[in-house]
Amino acid sequence: MPLTREQIAMRIAQEVYDGYYVNLGIGIPTLVANYIPADIQVMLQSENGLLGMGPYPTEAEIDPDLINAGKETITAIKGAAFFSSADSFAMIRGGHVDLTVLGAFEVDQHGNIASWMIPGKMIKGMGGAMDLVAGAKNIVVAMAHANKDKQSKLLKQCTLPLTGVNCIRRVVTDYAVLDIYDGAFHLLERAPGVTVEEIIEITEGELHVPDHVPEMKF
Repeated sequence: MPLTREQIAMRIAQEVYDGYYVNLGIGIPTLVANYIPADIQVMLQSENGLLGMGPYPTEAEIDPDLINAGKETITAIKGAAFFSSADSFAMIRGGHVDLTVLGAFEVDQHGNIASWMIPGKMIKGMGGAMDLVAGAKNIVVAMAHANKDKQSKLLKQCTLPLTGVNCIRRVVTDYAVLDIYDGAFHLLERAPGVTVEEIIEITEGELHVPDHVPEMKF
């Protein structure tokens, strides 16, 4: 079966390493904070001015004044720092973020990402995504492999306005983990119970498939 949003976040948490500074976008990426391994030290950064973001609060921990860039209530870990959004974006633009995790409407086989606008629909907008795709050392995209009509969101060429060009190297969807290079998607892992044939069918972009594709481990 395809992964849940929480399982996508669990898999992406495996991309986070000890000592990393990490920015999590809105949507599925924010869930990654709940699955950071307890034996590593990671500093989660939020564009609105927080370094040291913790997991979502319990009902007893909720502080309405403590929010992330998506206006969701959060917690702060020991040693967290608060500062202006100008300082926050200086960190991002200065290349001090080791990993950013973003959601996307579309990603294509050239590593382009569209994540901020669907013509005719009310969307929150660009936010810090354009700065993040330009400044982060590594970007992982968390997204659904297809829309509700089973039309692929991993495309030959993005159709929506772009957030960044040739900047995405890894995508984790509800069906698979894929790397992007040499103008194609390269299948690395598949969701438990999902077949390679199902992934091929639901991927519009050029897809390279090795002889053996292991299931994701959690």
